[in-house]
Amino acid sequence: MAFAFPPEETVSLPIVGSDERFPVRRVYCVGQNYADHVKEMGGDGRQPPFFFAKPTDAIDVSGRFPYPPASDNVHHEVELLVAIGPLGVFGYAVALDMTRRDLQLQAKESGRPWEAAKAFDRSAPCGPIVREFEPSPRAIWLDVNGERRQEADLSQMIWSVHEIVEELSKLYDLKAGDVILTGTPAGVGPVKRGDVILAGVDGLGTLEVSVV
Repeated sequence: MAFAFPPEETVSLPIVGSDERFPVRRVYCVGQNYADHVKEMGGDGRQPPFFFAKPTDAIDVSGRFPYPPASDNVHHEVELLVAIGPLGVFGYAVALDMTRRDLQLQAKESGRPWEAAKAFDRSAPCGPIVREFEPSPRAIWLDVNGERRQEADLSQMIWSVHEIVEELSKLYDLKAGDVILTGTPAGVGPVKRGDVILAGVDGLGTLEVSVV
């Protein structure tokens, strides 16, 4: 097969303890999956899960987050990433769902899609995938410049990993290479150039990202 121009290199994530890499196919995200975050965003109660997507090249492992244009209110959101392999869940990682909050609020008010708010370049900084991990009760947290901003437990997710995969499978043909960002707890807030974000999930290590 001949291409009109060279295709982009496959986006991939490192795997802890392996020289192999995880090739990313699609990026799915779960909206408002912690009750305290639902409340801080103006919602109430347990609602059916809803999903949105980021482009594959939103995934970034450089440790640097370029502050995006067209926004002056970009928020951090720490999340557990689930990686799907040929036989089901392949592994887990720490990830960020960076959000142009001002553009998201505008989209909500006008009933328009969220792509500009959520699916911009390098909007999903990620850590390496850990194969041996069980998403039982474990702390998930995020600091900005050493100050704790977000802190919760994975057991507080409204929809568990199993339920998320089951619901997504009703809507899409999940395949090896798909990754799912499973939602963020309360405490989301703005970042600025020069900030250093340190995020973690017990058992998965930490993810450090500089806002540039």
